[in-house]
Amino acid sequence: IKMKLLVVVLVALVAYVSADCDVLARFRVKHQWQKVFSGHNRMDFSHDLWKEFFHDHSDLVALFKRVHGENINSPEFQAHGIRVLAGLDGLLCALDEEDTLNQLLAHLKGQHTERGTKPEYFDIFGVHLLRALDDHLKTEFARKEWQDCYAVIAAGIKP
Repeated sequence: IKMKLLVVVLVALVAYVSADCDVLARFRVKHQWQKVFSGHNRMDFSHDLWKEFFHDHSDLVALFKRVHGENINSPEFQAHGIRVLAGLDGLLCALDEEDTLNQLLAHLKGQHTERGTKPEYFDIFGVHLLRALDDHLKTEFARKEWQDCYAVIAAGIKP
C-alpha cells in the first residue's frame, strides 16, 4: 500500500511539474543529451561535471568515499560518474513515457531515501549539470527546456 500511495503521489507531482517540460522541450533536451552523452563525449562530460561539482562543493566529497570521490580520475569514480549519468539518461529517455518515468523515479527516490540523500543535493547537482551542458553545447544549449525537464526529474527523486 505504501508503494501504491508513493506512485500516486509521484504521478500527481510529475503531472504538475511537467507542465513546462512539454513535447518540444523534451525533444530538445533528448536531442542535446545525445550530443553530450554519446561515445567518448560521455567520459569528457562526466569528468567536467564532477570536477566542477567537487571544486565548488568539496564538503560533499565524503558522500562519495565508497567510490573514491577524492580522485575523480580513479576507475571507481569514473564508473560511478557514468552510472549516475546513465541513470539520468534512462530518465530522460522516459520523459515521454509517463508510467515508465514514474516507476524509475519511485525506484530512485527509494534508493536515495535509504541512503539519506538530502533534497538540496539534487539542486546542487542540477546547477552543475546545467553548467556542464552549457560548456559542452555552447550556443545550442536550451537552458529553459533543461531547467523545466530537470525540475520534473529532481522533484520525482527528492526524498
